[in-house]
Parts: sequence; structure tokens; C-alpha cells
Amino acid sequence: LDEPEAGLHPADVAELATLFADLARQGSTILMATHSEPLIAAADHLVELGPGGGPDGGRALFCGTPWELLGRKNSPTGKALGEWRGV
Repeated sequence: LDEPEAGLHPADVAELATLFADLARQGSTILMATHSEPLIAAADHLVELGPGGGPDGGRALFCGTPWELLGRKNSPTGKALGEWRGV
């Protein structure tokens, strides 16, 4: 899925995260590209690509759980996730 939260109200994003969690509990695998902190936080595993977009990207910068990424200052996603969580 590519940015599945695009255009959704935050309440709908929360519903989407619940749906994805239900699917994962049933054994489904969901691959998603997103910038949505709620969906990132709900993931069980992350792969952060970068360090930028286009020709500056494409390298794996991080692989692990959202909580392992949380607050990493050298990671744009970790920094954004930490700010969103108030860390």
C-alpha cells in the first residue's frame, strides 16, 4: 500500500490502523509506504529507506520495531515519531 492514509481524517486513520492490526493478527502481511506517525507506530516491523528521496535514497537506514526507532536523532522517521509521541 502506498500512503493508504492520504486524504483520510485522523479518526479514519485510527480505524485503518485497527483494521491492519486485525489483519496482521489473522496472519496477513501488510507492506506499506507511509509518512503517517499513527500507522508507523502501529507497525510491528519497519524498514526506513533514505537518506533522502529520489537519487539520494534507496538505502536501508533502519530495520526493526517502531520502539527501537523511537527518538533516534539520526533518523528522520525516528525523530518525527519521537516528536509525535512527545519523547
